[in-house]
Amino acid sequence: MKEFIEVYEENKDNIENFILTTLRNGGSILDETTDDYKKIFQAFPSMELIYITSMQFTQISANIYRNKIEISAKDKDRAYLTTKMIQKDELFSISNPYISSATSDTCITIMIQEDDKYIFIDFKLSALLGRLGLVELHPSFNKLTKFFYTSVGFSLILFAFLSIVYALVSYVSHVFIDNNFTLDSLFKPIVALTLGLAIFDLAKTILEREVFFKNYSKENEDATILTKFSIAIIIALSIEALMVVFKIALHDYTQMIHALYLIIGVGIIIISLALYTYLSKK
Repeated sequence: MKEFIEVYEENKDNIENFILTTLRNGGSILDETTDDYKKIFQAFPSMELIYITSMQFTQISANIYRNKIEISAKDKDRAYLTTKMIQKDELFSISNPYISSATSDTCITIMIQEDDKYIFIDFKLSALLGRLGLVELHPSFNKLTKFFYTSVGFSLILFAFLSIVYALVSYVSHVFIDNNFTLDSLFKPIVALTLGLAIFDLAKTILEREVFFKNYSKENEDATILTKFSIAIIIALSIEALMVVFKIALHDYTQMIHALYLIIGVGIIIISLALYTYLSKK
């Protein structure tokens, strides 16, 4: 879905001009004689919702979808939507893409002032871009992709919590039950917690970008994600290397070369990450 947002941003002016011109040429929406606004839905296959509010933004109509009408939405306060709107002229305003609470789809909203009322029209973004030939839609594959990302994202969150639980249980077991406070009992939970944090951050990013679309337009977002994940891994490896150094120092100095290899490996990762970050900014 992030690709849809990028395509929309690249063609934003043309898309907005197309929608607004078509609405202007279509005449008054309030003059429709039927309550389901079939003519408007026929003119805009990408349109998924229309409703009307008073000048105080209290909804005075039902939520009218392509194939159903939802009466329960009547009398709701829609003033919060005005914060999303960017005014184009004295009659028309348009929002940036966002997640619709009514349909759970990414959409843009057009607000039209007619007489003493406001008309809100939601357009499904993917359908709009497909209708204009800007993207090639495969609905079944898109649903499969979203299901896959959802499953993987929540599975990673589950494993992150399991890692945290393991760290806490391990620490409590060694220190308070076995009365065996060692370096292992201190460092291993820290490593598990750090890995749990890295896994959770990765899962959160996957869900935000591919399922819930919290973020749309951060520059260098991919570089930031990899940097955050890599830093968590570097911290975990550094703690593990420190633990290895202590173990070898206490038991067998002749094995210290292996700790050196691990520390050199962590150093190489840090240098590689610094180089990647530099090149990403360039």
